[in-house]
Amino acid sequence: MHNVVVRKSSAMFPKNYENWYGDVRMIDEKDLKILEILRENARTPLTDIAEKLGVSESMIRKRVKSLENEGVIKRYTVVVDPAKLGYNSVSFVGLDVEPTHFLDVAIKMTEFPEVKFVATSTGDHMIMTEIWLKDGRALGSFIAEKIGRLEGVHKVCPAVIMEKLKDTCG
Repeated sequence: MHNVVVRKSSAMFPKNYENWYGDVRMIDEKDLKILEILRENARTPLTDIAEKLGVSESMIRKRVKSLENEGVIKRYTVVVDPAKLGYNSVSFVGLDVEPTHFLDVAIKMTEFPEVKFVATSTGDHMIMTEIWLKDGRALGSFIAEKIGRLEGVHKVCPAVIMEKLKDTCG
């Protein structure tokens, strides 16, 4: 896998400098604009992106393919409204665990379908999760019956999301 470097302007590079230098993939302003458009709506036709940026559709197709191959674009997905699916309790839940069980607990959390996001972190909690459930009672049960029974977990800190003000991908 190649490293990714953001290049704001080609002015700092020689005229014959290409977008590739060794194993470093250079991301330029056009790539950033393509990513911005796709983050807003991943179903935007490549012809529309080309028109917005004033370039050919084939150039956009090649750039998108390159961004995909390099792992800059990881996947295309759908963002849903949890409440419209019956999940009225969305919570960020921080977990503190014994260091010897740290990775086991993080991996186990990825196995629960109610858990939509798992990350290891520094700061207040060692593991951060996002959990979608029907209501507060279901959250309490999930914490007691599933998280609380995991070996090594010694502190569970839920924060129920009251209202999401910003939600962007990528």
